[in-house]
Amino acid sequence: MAYENILLEIEDRTALLSINRPNALNALNADTLLDIKNAVLAIAEDPNVDVLIITGVGNKAFVAGADIAYMQKLPAMQARAFAILGQEVFRLIETMDKPVIAAVNGFALGGGCELSMACDIRLASDKALFGQPEVGLGITPGYGGTQRLPRLIGEGRAKELIYSAININADEAYRVGLVNHVYPAESLMAEAKKLAKIISGKAPLAVRLSKNQVTRGMQADIDTAMAIEADLFGLCFATEDQKEGMAAFVEKRKADFKCK
Repeated sequence: MAYENILLEIEDRTALLSINRPNALNALNADTLLDIKNAVLAIAEDPNVDVLIITGVGNKAFVAGADIAYMQKLPAMQARAFAILGQEVFRLIETMDKPVIAAVNGFALGGGCELSMACDIRLASDKALFGQPEVGLGITPGYGGTQRLPRLIGEGRAKELIYSAININADEAYRVGLVNHVYPAESLMAEAKKLAKIISGKAPLAVRLSKNQVTRGMQADIDTAMAIEADLFGLCFATEDQKEGMAAFVEKRKADFKCK
C-alpha cells in the first residue's frame, strides 16, 4: 500500500514507520492518522515482522503535535471526532500484539507525546523534548494524554505537566520515568534497531503474550490481572516454542523458535 504521510520499511523482522511531514514538524492531521492506522493494521498481520519502531523524519521532530492549522477552525463535533480518531489509532498501537518502540528524535509535544506513550518502550534522543502544551492553546489533551501520562509517571507529575504546559527535556523525561533510555542523536536509531533485534530473537509468541498480559493487566484489578497471567502462562505450554526453549536451555544451545 502507498502512503502519503508516512514511510514504511521492513528489514530484519523489524518494521520502521516514519512520520513524513517534516515541513510541518511531522504534525498529525486526519490523513496522517489514517496512514498510521492502515500501516499498523498491515504490520499486525505481517508474519515477517516481530517488532515495530515508530519515529519521525528529519532531525527536529518526532511528532510536534496535532496539526494546529488543521484543527483551528474545527467545530466542536468535528473536533471530538478528530480526538476519537487519534485515540483509536493510538489504541491500536497500544493493543497490537507486537512490541512497539518509539524512537523519539526531537519534539514530542501534544499528540507526539501521546503517540510515544501508546508505544511499549520509549527511546529518546538527547535532543528530544516532551510536553502536553494543549492548555496554552485553549484545549485539553485529546489523544489519551490525560490517561496515559498519569499511568506512566504518576498523577501529581502528570497534572503538573498538563496544567502548566511546561515542556521537559530528555534527561528529565528519563528521570520521571517517561522514557526508558536517552541516547546521543546520532546513535538513536542504531540503538532502537539493536533493541528490536534483541526482542525479535526471543520467542515471538511468548513476547506477544507478555505484551497482552501487561496491557490488559494494567487496566484491570490485580486479581483479574493475575488470572490473565496464569491463563496465558498455561497457554505457552501448549506451544512448540515452550518445548524448544526449555530443551535448548537444558542442552545449552541456542533455541530455534518457530511460532510466529
